[in-house]
Amino acid sequence: MKNILLIATGGTIASKPTKGGLAPSITPSELLSYVPEIAEVARVGEVQPFNLDSTNVSPKHWLEIARIIEERYDEFDGFVVTHGTDTMAYTAAALSYLIQSSPKPIVLTGSQKSVYLRDTDARKNLADAFSYCADDGAFGVHVVFDGNVILGTRAKKTRTRSYNAFTSIDFPDIAILRDGKPFYYIREEKPKGRPRFFRALDDGVFVLKLIPGLQSDIFDYLDAHCTALVIESFGTGGLPAYGGWEERLAAFLQMGRTAVFTTQVEREGSALDRYEVGQKLKGLGRVLEARSMTLEATACKLMWLLAFAEENDIEPLFYDPVAHDII
Repeated sequence: MKNILLIATGGTIASKPTKGGLAPSITPSELLSYVPEIAEVARVGEVQPFNLDSTNVSPKHWLEIARIIEERYDEFDGFVVTHGTDTMAYTAAALSYLIQSSPKPIVLTGSQKSVYLRDTDARKNLADAFSYCADDGAFGVHVVFDGNVILGTRAKKTRTRSYNAFTSIDFPDIAILRDGKPFYYIREEKPKGRPRFFRALDDGVFVLKLIPGLQSDIFDYLDAHCTALVIESFGTGGLPAYGGWEERLAAFLQMGRTAVFTTQVEREGSALDRYEVGQKLKGLGRVLEARSMTLEATACKLMWLLAFAEENDIEPLFYDPVAHDII
């Protein structure tokens, strides 16, 4: 029987009603008490570094989760992180960069309804997360939700209320769970040895979503506060010809900053070379493109790179795939 550490961080799965709305209050032991069959799958340790609605989770919390996993890596065969759904995809992506090539599984899960309710997805998701985490074929960072196993770099919340809340973007699900057993679509060779742990992130990353008519004076703020910029552009990518956008971006890049273009379209990614509005940006400075990366992975990869990479290494490392984040 596997030894698995439950890292409980709050979220809907651990929430109960208050006068101000749902708020996390359920302890790790209480969570486990609702799914007694987990005891047949694994011996479970418990830790609760924080108990938050995931709206309040930030990079310092990602680092705390990664620190716990690093410190207790040799004690356990796997790790289950319960988490709110709203920012779970960000946390999964961040952990994919902070803990690389892990031969042990790190599984994130949560729910759309609290575990204490009778009509809830929480109990199945929690049981599935432990079943997958205890499987000999599991490794690396994944989200387990509604019976699907999704790479941490590919997960996105695409529904706010339905139980099938998470989707794997531009990459197949790794497996599905049926009656508590994983059936794999993709099997890869498990890494050997200890993973590479990273202990810092640079949160000076800003995501700018373009809308028609938006003016470029947003750079008055960006120039003063940000080290990198992710631009959610239209279609395959580009900047408007009006409003001084090209000039303001060029000035931002001349300060040694980085810009990554992604698309507001959920699937199939960016392609700056396709149209003039995108192709002309390549000569302005360090202009990268996310291609098929999710927004969550794009932002978190930048935070990771900016924390340790030399300036000349940012571009090649950004395009170097980590856990199938970029194709």
